[in-house]
Amino acid sequence: MSLDIQIQPPGKGSQRINLSGRLDTHTYEDLDLALVPILTPQLHSLVLDLSGLEYISSAGIRSIFKARKYLAAGGGKVLVVNPQPQIQKVFDVVKAVPMNEIFSSTAEADAYLDAMQRKVLEGQDDD
Repeated sequence: MSLDIQIQPPGKGSQRINLSGRLDTHTYEDLDLALVPILTPQLHSLVLDLSGLEYISSAGIRSIFKARKYLAAGGGKVLVVNPQPQIQKVFDVVKAVPMNEIFSSTAEADAYLDAMQRKVLEGQDDD
């Protein structure tokens, strides 16, 4: 499955983007490229609506963190809204312990995230 990126008309200092599909090793560059013209010093908030996002890998997380780092340098923020339960679980894990302290490779991190999201979707969420 691919990643669908819907860029909404900009507001005053803010931008909303709807993501659906998969944000993974094969699609993260699409998001990175879509963000290039949007991430400007005039942007104060970027809202990422993840209601249609079904899967996120470490590459996808890295894209979001890159945008967050860019905006934070100018006092801005990236806001994530409407994540599916399996996506929320990934953000909870990443927030609790930095991924580079858990995994020895991107492939290992992605395998873990894949298994964890599958468990949430199958109703086996055991934190």
